[in-house]
Parts: sequence; structure tokens; C-alpha cells
Amino acid sequence: MATSQRLPYAPPTPQGPKPPWLKIRFPQGAGYERVKDLLAKSRLATVCEKSRCPNLGECWSSGTATVLLMGDICTRACKFCHVPTGAPAPLDETEPEALAQVAKDLSLRYVVVTSVDRDDLPDGGAAHFARTLERLRSQSPQTLVEVLIPDFQGNTQHLAQVARARPTVAAHNLETVERLTPSVRDRRAGYAQSLEVLRFLKQQPEGFYTKSSLMVGLGESDEELEGAMRDLRRVGVDILTLGQYLQPSPRHLAVQRFVPPEAFEAYARLAEGMGFLYVASGPLVRSSYKAAEFFIQGHMDGLKAQ
Repeated sequence: MATSQRLPYAPPTPQGPKPPWLKIRFPQGAGYERVKDLLAKSRLATVCEKSRCPNLGECWSSGTATVLLMGDICTRACKFCHVPTGAPAPLDETEPEALAQVAKDLSLRYVVVTSVDRDDLPDGGAAHFARTLERLRSQSPQTLVEVLIPDFQGNTQHLAQVARARPTVAAHNLETVERLTPSVRDRRAGYAQSLEVLRFLKQQPEGFYTKSSLMVGLGESDEELEGAMRDLRRVGVDILTLGQYLQPSPRHLAVQRFVPPEAFEAYARLAEGMGFLYVASGPLVRSSYKAAEFFIQGHMDGLKAQ
């Protein structure tokens, strides 16, 4: 994709209707209801619900969910995220066991574990992540675990604590291009800091895959997006996801452009040419989208061979 190429459409105004490629079906089905029921009984929060993910129905119907650890109140106030900001409650020490039990009951082969930012905790919640991974391995050893972690304010001791718990994939999202980071993310979430988090994770001896995600439609140029992809490859990120930003409420940042599917296909080709091992790129793609399918349906063996 030539970075000077103009997108082949005129973007709707932010007040206009969503284009047809962003239409989603209402969640339903036995698989969806089973996951919803078990998660409700366990009192576990999910980022699927809190972030109003457009893929909730598809993922839950296939028996996959992204669990939100450490409560549903975040200490940061990113301008794209629908998770509430405020003073979180104390940690629920039963959470790691509850998640491990859900994974066992659902016979999950893959689970994504993420969290709110907990800058109020001395370790940012790193020990809680590690305990959760340990309980999952003990209770449900067949389950592959992806962790989508905060930056822990760049503290390498806390990052190493999570790494030693040996996730299958360690993810941290860059979210947007460098120029837009101050206006999109919380002031404590720096572009360079996120890249250093990903670099540190990739250097750990445990040998897991690293992953990151970018949103488009916030006002970035194609040149800036390409630059962010190259920055991620420079620090060794293996897996990249790209998706359309959707405004979760009138209080959040407005959408600047709706990017068509053919542009996402071009982004994927560009990223694959940079050497990412796997790229998921599309209007409704989110950071954990198709995570299970990627590993379970043969990709893991292909990556190990490289």
C-alpha cells in the first residue's frame, strides 16, 4: 500500500449513520447464553460488556470471552474507553480461583485475561495477574492464556512478575499513533512507554508471543499508521490487530473517519510485509478478536516452526 494513497471513499460526518460494514447482529444462541450465565454466577466482569465490544455475540456464541480482572473501575481516563473511571474497590482475592473454575467448567481451550488500570496498587496488580495465571494452569491445564496487561507505569519488576507466570501471549496495546496519544490516552499512558513495555516483554526468557493493537478513525494519517506499525515491529511484536474506533458515548472522542474493509485489507498486507507473524485487520476487529481461532486452528504449529 502506498502511504500517499487516498482512501477510496468520502467519510461520513460523525453525526451520520454507520456504514453497512459496521452493522452487527444481536447476540443470541445457546453458546452465548451459557457463557453469559456462568460469568454472571461467577461475578466476573468482562471487557466484552464494559467496552461495548461489537463482537460480543460472535465470541460468546463460540465460547470465548475476555475477562476483566480487578474490578470494573479504572484509575485512568482514556478518552476512547467506556470503562468507568474512579476509585476502585479493594481486590477480590477469590477472582483467580473463580476464573480458573469458569475456564474448567466451559472446557476453554483459550482465554484472554485483561484488567483495568490499578495505579492505586503498589504493584499495579501484577501479583494478581500472576496468581490468576497460576490458578488457570492448575485448574485448567489445557487452556491457553493470553494476558492483555496495563503498562504498570513501565516498572520492569512488575512486568517480569507477569512474564514469569508464563502466559501463551503477552499483549499490551499501543492504541493509536504517536501524535494522537496525548489526546486519546490518559496522560500516564505514553507512546514511548508502551513500546518499551512491549520490548521488555519480548526480551523475557519465557519465550511467549507478544501482541499489540491499533485503532483507526481517530484522525491519524496512513503515514502515521504505517509508522506505528514499524515501531511495533522494531520492538519485536509478533501479532498485530487493527480495528475501527467506535465512539462508545457522546462524552468520548468522535469518530473522524469510517475506514472501509478494503483499506483494512491493505493495512494487513502492509503489516504482513513488515514481518508480523499474524495480522487481524478489519472494521470490527478488536485486540482479542479471533485470538482463540488463531492459535487453535493450526497457527501455533506454524509459528513454532519459524
